[in-house]
Amino acid sequence: MTTAPSPRPMRKDASINRERLLDAARELFAEKGLGVTLNDIARHAGVGVGTAYRRFANKEELIDTLFEERLQAVEAVAREALDEPDPWTALTDYLTRTLQMQFGDRGLHQILDDPTLGDARINDVRTRIAPLIVELVRRAKDAGVVRSDFEPTDVTFMQSAMAPIMDSTRDLAPQVYERYLTFFLDGIRSDDRTFTPLPAPALSSEITHTAMTSRRRSTARRRA
Repeated sequence: MTTAPSPRPMRKDASINRERLLDAARELFAEKGLGVTLNDIARHAGVGVGTAYRRFANKEELIDTLFEERLQAVEAVAREALDEPDPWTALTDYLTRTLQMQFGDRGLHQILDDPTLGDARINDVRTRIAPLIVELVRRAKDAGVVRSDFEPTDVTFMQSAMAPIMDSTRDLAPQVYERYLTFFLDGIRSDDRTFTPLPAPALSSEITHTAMTSRRRSTARRRA
């Protein structure tokens, strides 16, 4: 039997151009969001448009590459939080650091919420990040530092709720989202006080997934 030839390694100049394009995309997405074009990215990277299309078939392919990069970063933050022995500090550190990432990168939330991403990428979030959040919340509840009806899916909606606050105040009052994060954190912390009963239960992970991907499915139907 003949062995299939190994893929040819990328030429050094091609590899350099690819990294320049990724660097440019990170900067432009962070500053302007996902509205920029691959042509914009090529100009910002100082490479020809043809070079950009040889490295990435389209902007969506480049976004997909950055999605994995961002997912790895969020996963690393969650794992570092789990190394923190204090359950309250672990949970708040995770929320604070991921929201700082989201605030500092205008494109991050858009990348995570982009309707062009395939189901495999969305399932990556569920299989790689969600179990870590479940563990962070479990530890906090076991230690009695958060209210007993706080659930892992509440973390997802807390993060999502911050996105429009960040977007509307980013250039006017950059730190104001931290005010609302403080309200959220004070609202879930347990310190032997009486809580107002919640008017609705937390959503299951399945319903949360449906809610967070509804725009994606609606976009896909319109394109079909």
